[in-house]
Amino acid sequence: MAEYVGAIDQGTSSSRFIIFDTDGNIVGVGQREHRQIHPRAGWVEHDPDEIRQRIREVIAEALGRSDVRPREIKAIGITNQRETTVLWDKNTGKPVYNAIVWQDTRTSGIVAELARDGGPDRLREICGLPLSTYFSGPKAKWILDNVEGVREKAEAGDVLFGTMDTYVIWNLTGGTEGGVHVTDVTNASRTMLMDLRTLDWSDEALSVMGLPRAMLPEIRSSSEVYGETKRSVLDDVPISGVLGDQQAALFGQACFEPGTAKNTYGTGSFLLVNTGNEPVPSEKLLTTVGYKIGDQDAVYALEGSIAVTGAGVQWLRDQLGIIRTAPESEGLAAQVEDTGDVYFVPAFSGLFAPYWRDDARGVLVGLTAYTNKAHITRAVLESTAWQSREVVDAANEASEAPFKELKVDGGMVANELLMQFQADVLGVPTIRPTVSETTALGAAYAAGIAVGVWRGTDDVTRNWGEDKRWEPNMDSGEVEQRYARWREAVQRTLGWARDGD
Repeated sequence: MAEYVGAIDQGTSSSRFIIFDTDGNIVGVGQREHRQIHPRAGWVEHDPDEIRQRIREVIAEALGRSDVRPREIKAIGITNQRETTVLWDKNTGKPVYNAIVWQDTRTSGIVAELARDGGPDRLREICGLPLSTYFSGPKAKWILDNVEGVREKAEAGDVLFGTMDTYVIWNLTGGTEGGVHVTDVTNASRTMLMDLRTLDWSDEALSVMGLPRAMLPEIRSSSEVYGETKRSVLDDVPISGVLGDQQAALFGQACFEPGTAKNTYGTGSFLLVNTGNEPVPSEKLLTTVGYKIGDQDAVYALEGSIAVTGAGVQWLRDQLGIIRTAPESEGLAAQVEDTGDVYFVPAFSGLFAPYWRDDARGVLVGLTAYTNKAHITRAVLESTAWQSREVVDAANEASEAPFKELKVDGGMVANELLMQFQADVLGVPTIRPTVSETTALGAAYAAGIAVGVWRGTDDVTRNWGEDKRWEPNMDSGEVEQRYARWREAVQRTLGWARDGD
């Protein structure tokens, strides 16, 4: 009987279920979008109940579109939008509030208050992260502080906390009837609450945030059996792999050696560099857990997180109406040779790495009467490459040796104009894999390794294949001149948002 592994990819805009064969090929896909809820400027929420329902639908959809029988699926892996935070009543299963999404900036006041004593890096030595609205801890604190009655219930042990992987596992393994309350080390490392060295919740961080330990899930490895599905289209299937979405892409891209790196281009973009079995400190980048297979030592990574890349193209489409579909951006941008000295810095809700400035806001600079929509579209695409250049530079500063190539994945790698420009500004090849769904594939590999479908990371490396490579061909002097202009544009964004805005 054939063997397959499924992966739930619970993303920022949609949920998917993808079925892979043992060669890492896709044999079935189901996908459903969910609502983006914006109660106020800077607030971004999801309805956890809607996501829970979407996941059940996409599992059925993927099975219906394939020839795979339910009993042939040997394991399920989960990858998820990280940092997004949900609290729910363990007795009813109902969320006490909508999930607060990673992009949400409502916690800026909490972050500023916490930074008054010890500065923005007061917890960095413990968790590898600066104080930021990006992470889960302040989001959980906001819910406890602002939703009536929740703090008391949480302290009594009746409210559960989780990133989306935790919420999904709990529901799929029985919910109120014995649901398993766990997370993995990669997602836990994005909360600001886990000690990177002990891989356990930090009492100091919990005290700073004012969060009760009783609400937290158990931290487990990224590849082991957590429980089995119940009351689902797929019953009694082990859930045996969990990786935050960017760590899953690192795994799916077979970046298992120190110094190997990948960049994922989605709503935002995320560079991860494998740093081996020791966490590497950095003032500009995040120190995070890359993955942990069963009882093996954890593997760490440096991460350059960029808030807005693909979301900039969505802004062109949905807010400005310059394009009708995201793929149109490539053709429109190709109508001009350059941006006409126009630069777009998409600091819609602040800047992440390497600046970590919540007070930044987006700018479009260099406009003249000559500027047209093609120039603006090209500037939006190029902003993705320039932001990636900044985090690559920061990673090279922190690591012992600069990496010589960059593996790329995510929706934007279909844009060949962007990929060529990325190679040009980095001065190293960019390489697209044969299977572009590396995030879901990484979660599937982690799940399959836990139950013996694959023997280990050597099988992952063997399955990985190169689809296309872009070599740099722009004059280095021109690159550096334009990079300097980009950095000038970034300076225009800083300090725009003020307290009380």
